[in-house]
Amino acid sequence: MPKTPLHPSPPPLEANDVAIVGGGTVLWFVAFLALLPFQGTLSEHGHGTWPWICLSGGLLGLIGLWYCRARRDAIARSRAAEDAGRTVGRTAGDDGRNQATRSD
Repeated sequence: MPKTPLHPSPPPLEANDVAIVGGGTVLWFVAFLALLPFQGTLSEHGHGTWPWICLSGGLLGLIGLWYCRARRDAIARSRAAEDAGRTVGRTAGDDGRNQATRSD
C-alpha cells in the first residue's frame, strides 16, 4: 500500500479567549441571579446548592478573565519584542529572509 506524503501541521488557530471566558462568566452570574429567588424551593427539593455553584462558576470565571488578559498581554509583548529584534538585526540589503532560503 503506497504511503501518502506527510503535510506539516497547520498553525494553531487564534481565538478571542477573553471574549469567550467573559461570556461564560456572565452566563454563570446570570444563572446565579435567576436561581436566587427560588432558593427556598430548590432547598426543599434537595437542590439548594445550585445558586452557590453558579456563583462559584462566576467567581472562577473572573480568575479566568484575569489569566486570559495577562496571557494575551504577554503574547503581545513577546511579539512586539520579536518584531523589534528583527528590525534591529537587519542591514541595508537584508530583507529579513534566511540566507539558506534566498533564491538569488
